[in-house]
Amino acid sequence: MKNKSAIPTILKSIKEKAVVKKEIFKKTQATFDDLKLALRELEKELSVKVKAIDPEIHVEFRDKGRFEAEFKIADDTIVFWMHTDVFTFDTDHSIWKTSYVDEDKARSFCGMITFYNFLSDSFKYKRVNDLGYMIARLFVNKDMHYFVEGKRQLGFLYNEFDTAILDHNSLKAVLESAILYCLEFDLYSPPYDDMKQISVSEIIEAEDSHKMSTGKRLGFRFQADDDNIE
Repeated sequence: MKNKSAIPTILKSIKEKAVVKKEIFKKTQATFDDLKLALRELEKELSVKVKAIDPEIHVEFRDKGRFEAEFKIADDTIVFWMHTDVFTFDTDHSIWKTSYVDEDKARSFCGMITFYNFLSDSFKYKRVNDLGYMIARLFVNKDMHYFVEGKRQLGFLYNEFDTAILDHNSLKAVLESAILYCLEFDLYSPPYDDMKQISVSEIIEAEDSHKMSTGKRLGFRFQADDDNIE
């Protein structure tokens, strides 16, 4: 018996998925460009007001290329990174419970932009072993519907995927929430027992390039690594 050609199925998959994913990538790229514009606006707006509080505290936006940007404010630097792939979600995810996605499964495919919080001194002193923490993931689909997975207010203010449409104002609101979270997320001293011993080589490396790891919760379990609230 002659084997049935898989070409029609291949073409069907390209039409239903590859074309949609290409469209989502373009919209995610446009979103990331808009994100950088919003960060420039926040830099301009906050710089003047922060300088009035303390002229030695700086606010700075850096465009790091097509898929990366940085926003420095006081002791914090937020790194924004656009992933070049398109994602869907496991069957237990809350988006599958919405009629919006149930009506069109292609709406579940999303581009992703991640937000990472670092200490500004980690970059200033080139402490390459320092740790950053992912504080949020912004997802956007072909219809420009969006939601955010993240910490505290980032995890519950922006989760109406079926109705929320991403525009410049809503994007700026997400960024302001991210900045506020980072400023309120304080640096904790590591537990004493984790720091009481150090080798000669570690001291030499630290003298050469500040290589002892530092992070806001180094030595602690970062609260809510496995949830979206705390």
